[in-house]
Amino acid sequence: MRVRIDDDECVGDGSCAEICPQVFKMVGDLAVVRMEEVPEEFEHLCREAAETCPVDAIIIHG
Repeated sequence: MRVRIDDDECVGDGSCAEICPQVFKMVGDLAVVRMEEVPEEFEHLCREAAETCPVDAIIIHG
């Protein structure tokens, strides 16, 4: 699966980086993706992070 963050929507909540630090990190006030291709062992955490995002800024493909 692939993941990205819509920079225009991200409000810097940081929950994604707390839930799945293997894929997301905070840079200043915004979350960024460490890797676009998510390893299978982190897919469930990545989906949980997307569901937790208060503004639906995390976009998952696949």
